[in-house]
Amino acid sequence: MAWQELRTRTDELVRRLGQLENFVGVGERRRHIAELEAIMATSGFWDQPERSREIIDEANQLRKPLLPVEELTRQLDDLLIYLQLLGDGEKESEDFSAVLGQCEELERAMERAELQAFLSGPRDAANAIVSIHSGAGGTEACDWAEMVLRMYLRWAERRGYATILEDWQPGEEAGLSRAVFRLVGENAYGYAKAERGVHRLVRISPFDANKRRHTSFCAVDVVAEIGDDVAVDIREEDLRADTYRSSGKGGQHVNKTESAVRLTHLPTGIVVACQNERSQGRNRAEAMRALRARIYERMLDEKRSSMEKFYGAKGEIGWGNQIRSYVFQPYQMVKDLRTGVESGNVQAVMDGDIDAFIHGWLRAGCPIGRLAADCSR
Repeated sequence: MAWQELRTRTDELVRRLGQLENFVGVGERRRHIAELEAIMATSGFWDQPERSREIIDEANQLRKPLLPVEELTRQLDDLLIYLQLLGDGEKESEDFSAVLGQCEELERAMERAELQAFLSGPRDAANAIVSIHSGAGGTEACDWAEMVLRMYLRWAERRGYATILEDWQPGEEAGLSRAVFRLVGENAYGYAKAERGVHRLVRISPFDANKRRHTSFCAVDVVAEIGDDVAVDIREEDLRADTYRSSGKGGQHVNKTESAVRLTHLPTGIVVACQNERSQGRNRAEAMRALRARIYERMLDEKRSSMEKFYGAKGEIGWGNQIRSYVFQPYQMVKDLRTGVESGNVQAVMDGDIDAFIHGWLRAGCPIGRLAADCSR
């Protein structure tokens, strides 16, 4: 690598750091921290302990996003000094290799910091509730929905997330009609929200004796799990509760009694179900947790002028609404239609290697350099 190329990469790091500072709002945060520190320095600050703790917590929360930016700034300043000392020679010396290695490490650190900045929304750190529904394509679509579920479970395993399968409705002949699972771990919702939308499969059908190519669809929906601190008013008279015997996954112990619970919120038409627990009471509690999350999501939707901001124009589970295409035949390619990110390694993707698509969507949805009003969605 020539010196000039190294210089170009360093200039790009300077540009990205500036955009990251704008995205995080470094100047505004520092001004606010200074105001809070001035309050903390006043006499009598601890006369109201509860208020004092609130101010300290606020200052700490403001400082948290600044730490990686400040560390990147320090490392970039060092790199620029080393680059200046290196001069403009083309020789592949030991010093050149050392500076190149520092540049590459800084590029990786910048990537991590940018992604972390995208996940700074108010609910990005929460657990996620993921729903998968088969769409157009009959048995093919049910099989595809099960394949997508497996892909996400593999992805969750790669990232160290726990998964809890809460509802499962098998297809008539194969696969699944609907599945709901909880994704538990740090920033689970922040990452999983990128998968919301319709997913399209093109392949030679294993269910077609004539070996024709089929197109199938399934829809993925993701909502953030909310805590008890979020007020969601659900009146008992607005609920219809149905019980039934569990089916599919979960083992025989859940299939012997009508322990599964389905809740319908009559004003909104939202339906949730849970069948993974042994008792009806625990299934109802889990279903209520999911229902609160979905109603809260609906409340937020209504505050926006466009549902596309939340659901990516998901619409009908069929042609013209897909966010990503998975082509197995006549060639192999997975392509995200929102960002252009693609992969020719279909098997790796189906085994859970989907971080490139998620990261691409995060970058496109919350571009650095633009202070979006709400990048948590």
